[in-house]
Amino acid sequence: MDPRFEAPAARGRAVMAGASGFVGSALVRALADDGYDVRTIGRSGADATWDDRRGIRSLVDGAEILVNLAGKSVNCRYTDANRDEILRSRVETTRLLRRAVTDAAAPPPLWFNASTATIYRYAMDRPQTEADGELGSGFSVDVARTWEDEFFAGDLPATRRVALLRMAIVLGDGPATAALVRLARLGLGGPQHDGWWFPHRRYRGIGPHPTGDGRAPSHRSRGRQRFSWIHIDDVVGAVRFVRDRPGISGPVNLAAPAASDNRTLMATLRQAVRAPIGLPAWRFMLEPAMWALRTEPELVLKSRWAAPGVLTGAGYTFAFPELEDAVRDVVARPRG
Repeated sequence: MDPRFEAPAARGRAVMAGASGFVGSALVRALADDGYDVRTIGRSGADATWDDRRGIRSLVDGAEILVNLAGKSVNCRYTDANRDEILRSRVETTRLLRRAVTDAAAPPPLWFNASTATIYRYAMDRPQTEADGELGSGFSVDVARTWEDEFFAGDLPATRRVALLRMAIVLGDGPATAALVRLARLGLGGPQHDGWWFPHRRYRGIGPHPTGDGRAPSHRSRGRQRFSWIHIDDVVGAVRFVRDRPGISGPVNLAAPAASDNRTLMATLRQAVRAPIGLPAWRFMLEPAMWALRTEPELVLKSRWAAPGVLTGAGYTFAFPELEDAVRDVVARPRG
């Protein structure tokens, strides 16, 4: 048989929690391509549901790799109910998996757990790496901090834990990219400006140790807020890269080395979709628009500047290191 068409060698079982989303679906395909017997944990249509504790333990015991991406989408309004569910859905699922790993006779040697680059402070002065990044304050940061605290709690001597998905905005066939492309095509792909808005408390701290003063932040960004991003192919590539390097553990930033800013992002999108104009939007325009869309302006106004210190230090080569190439690729890809 031609070796190019041989099936990959069997690697054992891979357990994926939160497999139905954009990133999860890509990782399921990649792990299956690598020869894993992929089993899933989720709310429905999975090999085990979250209320099936015995089923979860059975899947985790003897698995070669565990990946957890579970959690309510942050693409929503931060009502009290949604705030509580965003936190609960991340912390409780991670706690269930940690207990399953603790109880396993043959615990998985590697556990990847999602996190987010939003854990870092609003940064326009310098990039935030795993080694010297400064954590921020307020709701989104508290969710990420509490999530990681749960993940790294306790002693799991047989399991390497990687908070791999301290993840920037993922460019690909996902909702964030689709929304940005749609804005650009409609002529609304100009820079988004932060600024004053009526006081509210949607971004106040949460969890066992809430941070911040409860007030919504406001910055005169002039559309220069930093935009950290990563192409979906590099999410998959980074998972494989870290998997094969036992010396990597702890937090890992998933972000391309060439961070952009909001103005450059929107200009690149306009060029990719051949939109002749892109109207700018200020916070006083974004707030009512985001209310109508049932999401939050923080998703485009926070200055996220995460740098992939661990990945680049270990020698990972990005498939898409530059924003223009990444945007052109995802715009050209057919939508599933």
